[in-house]
Amino acid sequence: MLIKMKVAGLTIDPLTNTPIVILKDAEEKKAIPIWIGLFEASAIATELEKITFSRPMTHDLINDILKIINIEIIKIEIHDLRNNTFFANIHLLKEGKSLVVDSRPSDAIAIALRAGAPIFVDEKVIEKSRNVDFGKKITELDKMKDEKLKEFLENLSPEDFGKYKM
Repeated sequence: MLIKMKVAGLTIDPLTNTPIVILKDAEEKKAIPIWIGLFEASAIATELEKITFSRPMTHDLINDILKIINIEIIKIEIHDLRNNTFFANIHLLKEGKSLVVDSRPSDAIAIALRAGAPIFVDEKVIEKSRNVDFGKKITELDKMKDEKLKEFLENLSPEDFGKYKM
């Protein structure tokens, strides 16, 4: 079953400095984090903030081309999660004919925002994201955090404490 979702926001993974887009359902009972690239995060953020540039950026260009050739963006679907990688499709309509284009979720989201198209996530993807895949990733991130903290503490000198002398 597909669940309609919206972009609830963008954040940065503090350990890897990787952008994360957060999708939530209308009741905000279900949410899904998707780690994305910096450029795609920028494309999503500029559209959320309604920032315009003097020249079209890539996702704006794609949206403009589709409009000019009379192709409507019906919806996007994030339909699978395998090996910590999300898979999405962009659903298009041209002269009554449905077309489906494989896409990275980040690009699909950036395009959907520009087109005003709805974003859907398959319920099985939400379930998968709650289970093993991200559990492993979070455990790995916690381990990295512990190692970075240990390294940071080991490299502190008395001067690092400023007026708080040891």
